[in-house]
Amino acid sequence: MTERDLTGATWFKSSYSPTQNECVEVALIPGGAGVRDTKDRDGGTLTFNHTTWSAFLGTLKD
Repeated sequence: MTERDLTGATWFKSSYSPTQNECVEVALIPGGAGVRDTKDRDGGTLTFNHTTWSAFLGTLKD
């Protein structure tokens, strides 16, 4: 897995989240997306390339 620079990334939370502290945050980055836990923002970030992220979103829509 390639580590990506997320410095300056703009993170957002789902509008479907029941609370502000129990969800994940997503940042759209060049070539894909980053995902992190709102409760542990410094605990690590998962990154996905564009193809994988698009497949994930497509699965959610289905």
